[in-house]
Amino acid sequence: MTRFAKISLIAVLSLMAGGFTLSAQESRPAQSSNFKLGKNLDIQYSILRNVAGAYVDTVDFDKMIPIGIEAMLQSLDPYTTYIAEDNEEDFALLTTGIYGGVGSTIKKRPGEGVLIFEPYENSPILKAGLQPGDTIISIDGKSVFGETSEQSSSRMKGQPGTVVNFTVIKGRTGDTVDVAVTRERIHVSDIAYSGIIRDSIGYIRVSGFTDKVADEFKSNFLELKKKGIRKLVIDLRDNGGGIMDEAIQMASFFVPKGTLVVSSKGRNPQMNQEYYTNEEPLDTEIPILVMVNSGSASASEIFAGAMQDLDRGVIAGKRTFGKGLIQSVLATPYDGKVKITTGKYYTPSGRCVQALDYSHRNEDGSVGHIPDSLKREFKTVGGRSVYDGGGITPDIEAESPVYSRPAFSLVYNDILGEYSIRYFKSHPEIAPIEEFHLSDAEYEDFIKFAEKKEFDSRGGAAAVLDQLEAAAKLDNLYDAYKTEIEALKKKIDMDKRTMLTAKKAEILPLLEDEIAVKYYCSKAGEVIRLRDDSQLFTALDKWTPSIITKKIDE
Repeated sequence: MTRFAKISLIAVLSLMAGGFTLSAQESRPAQSSNFKLGKNLDIQYSILRNVAGAYVDTVDFDKMIPIGIEAMLQSLDPYTTYIAEDNEEDFALLTTGIYGGVGSTIKKRPGEGVLIFEPYENSPILKAGLQPGDTIISIDGKSVFGETSEQSSSRMKGQPGTVVNFTVIKGRTGDTVDVAVTRERIHVSDIAYSGIIRDSIGYIRVSGFTDKVADEFKSNFLELKKKGIRKLVIDLRDNGGGIMDEAIQMASFFVPKGTLVVSSKGRNPQMNQEYYTNEEPLDTEIPILVMVNSGSASASEIFAGAMQDLDRGVIAGKRTFGKGLIQSVLATPYDGKVKITTGKYYTPSGRCVQALDYSHRNEDGSVGHIPDSLKREFKTVGGRSVYDGGGITPDIEAESPVYSRPAFSLVYNDILGEYSIRYFKSHPEIAPIEEFHLSDAEYEDFIKFAEKKEFDSRGGAAAVLDQLEAAAKLDNLYDAYKTEIEALKKKIDMDKRTMLTAKKAEILPLLEDEIAVKYYCSKAGEVIRLRDDSQLFTALDKWTPSIITKKIDE
């Protein structure tokens, strides 16, 4: 009997031992939930036993059972998931941002070595003298060829203090060298960037809510205060959330002690809780602007919702994702875990930001259109009207930049990344990050590089015309309109060079971002993105500390 079949049998026996087992005749009239659970577990085990004994081929239960578990949980909601023992390290990284390893993102294609792509600042891999563009061909004497990226990555990780030995082809010289790297405790900070932008405005971008991020935020905020900031931007765009307690603690820095930040409700009475700040604030006066978008979810929405409901901060950007669910992590046999949705959370005004269903959503998973008839009105502490129905609606609407099809394709096909490695290999150094810009000649070199690569260089009009042509053929109308379609094609078609030249203003910052992080690590990319952040600049232009007061007065 396989390990997973045993688990299923043990589960059935455990449930039967729990004291709810009744005879079929006694239980059927009531059809209690315990009876239904026991009956279906019995059916499940019977099916597994029959498959194990009668299926024509050998059955891999270690593969089949987890698929069944995942499908079962996905029928509940998208966030209830099973975490097997093998994925424990990935789960720890998601919740703590910490793992034992060498500290670099890598890339690997089938049949190739492991490319060191973006080392982290002060990482073991940099301390050992390795750089972006270097290629690892063996790990501890075993070749990486034939391995997946995940398999190679797993072998690079390990307990802090242990040594991993690489054989490496150096990117800039082509030399093959052996390098010993001592693994360390790698902390991927959720404070992606902290600094001062225009007009003495402090700026902190928080990319997630893993363990201790509130403490890191506090340190960065106090450092900015020492430098004399007069306003603060907290950027939660594309922050998918994390630990609720971290969001509560972060809110406590800006509101009086004892302030309600969030409440939760669930089927289990233990989930019916109210969460108040329990420490003295750092600053209850500094004007705050919270940037959000459709990628801001969960704990991000807890923080943004509290700032809005308490009239403590102005929310800017686009409506948030709409995930108002709380997950609890419970243990399973064999050191696994199951992450179960156990409640919903509510902002101080009583709003639940959870979208009304999981089906009517945008392509990115965020909240779709919600009719006004399905929204309910709530009031902030100052009497402003706010609404539920899904996500947090900003006080200041600011559009996200819209990228063209060629720009998306360059990123998706990693052509920008490939060129950045090539650039790093041929340029020993670049200007300080605040001064770094690619020259016209360097962008021309990129065009020559990209022309030879496969990517979707069509503009939006060309893509729509291709759809029209396909539809005409499907309706047997193409021959009747062929002349007009072909003539229009000639007018709007652009070759790769023409398109890359026309889209230079859009593509150039993306390329500079990719190159900058190769020299100065991830924070350099944040500097590049900030100087071209039209959504942020729009919000700053519209932001005045009186916005909240004006809306209350209205």
